[in-house]
Amino acid sequence: MINIIETPSKNEWDNIIERPTKTVDNIESIVFDIFNKVKSKGDNAVKEFTQKFDKCSINTLSVSDDEFINAEKSISEELKNAITLAKNNIESFHKSQISSVNKIETSKGVKCWQEKRAIEKVGLYIPGGTAPLFSTVLMLTIPALIAGCKEISIVTPPRKDGSIAPETLYTAKLCGVKNVYKVGGIQAIAALTFGTETINKVYKIFGPGNQYVTVAKQLATKFNVAIDMPAGPSELLVIADDTSVPSFVASDLLSQAEHGADSQVILVTDSKKVITEVEKEIESQLENLTRKDIAKQAIANSKLILIRAKEEILNFVNLYGPEHLIICTKENDYYCSGIQNAGSVFIGNYTPESAGDYASGTNHTLPTNGFSKNYSGVNLDSYFKTITFQEISKEGIQNIGPAIEIMASAEGLQAHKNAVTLRLNENE
Repeated sequence: MINIIETPSKNEWDNIIERPTKTVDNIESIVFDIFNKVKSKGDNAVKEFTQKFDKCSINTLSVSDDEFINAEKSISEELKNAITLAKNNIESFHKSQISSVNKIETSKGVKCWQEKRAIEKVGLYIPGGTAPLFSTVLMLTIPALIAGCKEISIVTPPRKDGSIAPETLYTAKLCGVKNVYKVGGIQAIAALTFGTETINKVYKIFGPGNQYVTVAKQLATKFNVAIDMPAGPSELLVIADDTSVPSFVASDLLSQAEHGADSQVILVTDSKKVITEVEKEIESQLENLTRKDIAKQAIANSKLILIRAKEEILNFVNLYGPEHLIICTKENDYYCSGIQNAGSVFIGNYTPESAGDYASGTNHTLPTNGFSKNYSGVNLDSYFKTITFQEISKEGIQNIGPAIEIMASAEGLQAHKNAVTLRLNENE
């Protein structure tokens, strides 16, 4: 049953915000063992680990044209229309993030500007397992396509029969991505990191996953592969008061609890009544869920917390740094302006977290485990590198050259100074 904590002292906060996940140290040796084998044995190692962890035998890692065709045939028109609506909204939101080149003259004759270049090769991890998240295909491929990434590879865990969920394949094809591979878990991250006979090495890896995938992504950075962020088991924090609707709050908490047994959901409120009513709603709604066994395990990791002062609520939330934050209070503006650490914020009784997961347009690939303190969620800029440019005229070097000479001399870098002095004395 869910834990109820009333008016905890600040000394207790660090313990309260702990997530129910293993640490990097617990998983690191497993990851490196798999990495080393995939690096040396390529496809064969990937297939071996797929047999071991996913309990299925894979002959060919790549998804075939026939599999894409059959997937499209098996999807209802109703679902196709829903995916198209979500696709259009996600495209609109991410296209709005396109920025123009802004050239400025820092000194007379000195022009500086930035230009963005797409990361050429990206790998997108689409979770499978107990819930194939085909919505993540939209979230990761759409900004990659808008950015102009040249090579997009999707990896996703196969089902027991070795196939990929048709919804995932249909969505990938709808977005124009055909490089889809039947591999998940640590071995998928290893394949993207080192490359195999079938799967190409990438420059950056995107996508959420379980705690093993999250650690694998973090350790991939040791091999010169970038990642979007540490995005592990899902989590949600709700701030609610007496103006909230308890049934809505409970439904939001359960929507994240059903992701996995290692998910965590938290309610923070200034009202004991809200806690009582939300707890009753959780118990009632839980019994009707198809994934109630998974949700029950997550609920055991979760908390309903009573904190009286709004200032303290805000401080606690910023310390926790939730992946998803729902605010349902009479003082929404206060919390929105004061929140510093959150992946994505949902405001008001009629903004369920599910909207961001699927169709409102924002991206659902977000930092977890407190990493919202120093990472952003996936956005269009995630797929770009920014290159700075500068162009200095003869007049410009005359204007800033003396300052450069003085600074270079002060640092003892004579060659730096000479590179300017030669230009300044060109006509002497």
